[in-house]
Amino acid sequence: MALRDILRMGDPRLLRQALPVSHFDTPELHQLLQDMQDTMTAVNGAGLAAPQIGENLRIVIFGSGQFNPRYPKQPPVPRTVLINPVLTPLGEDEESDWEGCLSVPGLRGQVPRFKRLHYRGFDAYGQLIEREVEGFHARVAQHECDHLDGKLYPMRMRDFTQFGYTDVLFPGLDTLPDD
Repeated sequence: MALRDILRMGDPRLLRQALPVSHFDTPELHQLLQDMQDTMTAVNGAGLAAPQIGENLRIVIFGSGQFNPRYPKQPPVPRTVLINPVLTPLGEDEESDWEGCLSVPGLRGQVPRFKRLHYRGFDAYGQLIEREVEGFHARVAQHECDHLDGKLYPMRMRDFTQFGYTDVLFPGLDTLPDD
């Protein structure tokens, strides 16, 4: 089990445009994906992008297929590895909901996101993945893929009166050290 340090807001590496992955099914890629999974699992993350652990590559992982304690009212999202993702909104409808981020610990904010989208990318073996998703699944995919373009969720917020400390906003939520 290899846990990696998660970069926090303010680190300039989080603001870079990530580079595409050009080689699949390599020992280095599999090790990176395992490190990402171990790190995300250790902190109950809903997802993790490679730039969050200092790897400037277009790789995200998200979901576990189970309920996430950081988002107890949200449905499970299937475990997904998505390399070189491309997101396409399906319509213009947006919805706002609370988001947190492992790179912005202790805070939550209301973030508008597209309600439905299509995503495509590749798994660790270079096999195509395509899905149409909505709701929390779509939100998580958009949040993680934003990291690949150097964006953190506060950059998407429109109303900073809906931004604050998790333990103040949600006193009943069992927060974790990184939330």
